[in-house]
Amino acid sequence: MDVDPSPKRARDEFRSVKASIVLAVPPVFANRLRCGAEEMLDTMIMRYEPALNGVVLAHSDVHFLNRVARLQADSPFAICRVGFEALVWNPTIGMKLTGRVALCSPDHVSLLVHRTFNVSIPRHHIPTDQWEFEYGPAENDPEYGNVDDDMDAYATADAKGDDAQPPDHRGRWVHKVTGDRLGGKDRWLQFTVVGLTVANQMLSLIGSVQPNPFSPDHISQTKLDREQRQPSPRPVAESEASDGEEPDAFTVEPSSAGDERGQRRKEKERRGKGETLMPRGKEEKAKRKRKGANDVPKSEHKPKRRKAS
Repeated sequence: MDVDPSPKRARDEFRSVKASIVLAVPPVFANRLRCGAEEMLDTMIMRYEPALNGVVLAHSDVHFLNRVARLQADSPFAICRVGFEALVWNPTIGMKLTGRVALCSPDHVSLLVHRTFNVSIPRHHIPTDQWEFEYGPAENDPEYGNVDDDMDAYATADAKGDDAQPPDHRGRWVHKVTGDRLGGKDRWLQFTVVGLTVANQMLSLIGSVQPNPFSPDHISQTKLDREQRQPSPRPVAESEASDGEEPDAFTVEPSSAGDERGQRRKEKERRGKGETLMPRGKEEKAKRKRKGANDVPKSEHKPKRRKAS
C-alpha cells in the first residue's frame, strides 16, 4: 500500500490520507469491479492499518489507476490497482485528548474516546498525592441494591448518551481535599497519550494525568520488580579467564559426554598396546581375588606332594 499524506496539520488526531492498494477482486464482481473494490475496502474500516499509521474510519474517491485489470495464469481473480482517500484516526504520543470515564478501579481508570476507543490510565500515571480511591459499598450491604438494577441503570445510561451517569458501585477516584470525583460531574477527563497498544488490529491508548507524564518517576512498580527479580549473570574471576578470552565472554564447562569420549580414547590406546580389556566390574573383582589370595598365611597353604623315587 502506497500512502500520500495530505498537507493537513500533523498534530490533528484525524487526518485525510491519499493511498493506493493492489486488490484481487473475486470473479463474482467481474461485471462491477468498482463495487467489488469498495466492498473490499470496507473490510479495512475500524481497523488499525500499519501502512496508514492509524485506524481507518471511512474511505472515498475510489478509482482505478489502470484501464484494465490483470489475470495471472488460471486464477479468476482480477488484479487491479485502486486509489482512494481515507479518513484516519491517528493519535500520537504526547497528544492531549479528552475521554469520558467509564470504569474506576484501584489500579487503573478506563476511559472512552469518541465513545469508541479504549484508554487506560494506570495507577502510577495518577497523582496519588492529590487523588485517592474510594471503594464502593460491599455486596452484602443492604443498601447496595440488586445487581440487575445496576445493569438496568447502565443500559439506561447508554441509551441516554453522554449526559447519563451510571452507578459507581465499584468505587471512584476522589480528590483528597475537595472530595470531587476524577473527571467531575460529567466525567470528562483530559489526559496525555503516553503509549499505543495494537492487538488484533484494534488500537487502544495508555494515558496519563500526571503534570510531567514522561518523567522516570512514573515507571510502573511492577516493571521495576520484574527487573529486580531477573537473576544477574555469575561473575567470572580474572584467574578463570584465559589470556585470549574477554572477561564478559561465556565459559563452557566440560560435559559428561566429553568424559566418556576421553575414556573411549584411553581404551583404544590400551588395545593398541596389546593389553586385555575386561568390564570395569569384573576387573575390580579379579583384583580383589588376587589380593585375597596373597593375604593367606603360609601355614594354611597345602603342602606339595613329593614324588616317590
